[in-house]
Amino acid sequence: MTDSRKITDYILNKISSEPIDQLSNHENLLETGIVDSMGMMKLVRFIESEFEINVPFEDMTVENFMSVDNITTYISSKS
Repeated sequence: MTDSRKITDYILNKISSEPIDQLSNHENLLETGIVDSMGMMKLVRFIESEFEINVPFEDMTVENFMSVDNITTYISSKS
């Protein structure tokens, strides 16, 4: 399973603030309300655990976590 698929599945099945059937990789997670602030914290913990990286507080920015594409780019930069 690709990194983007793992992230998308986690968002859809575990933290989406509203039920949705699909999610595009470029969709803005915060602006659309798909992920709220608590959901974002859960997502960061999932990313740290699943991809065995540390996400420092200063990296928790809109630019890094705005979309699945941005998140996978961020993960790639940490590998």
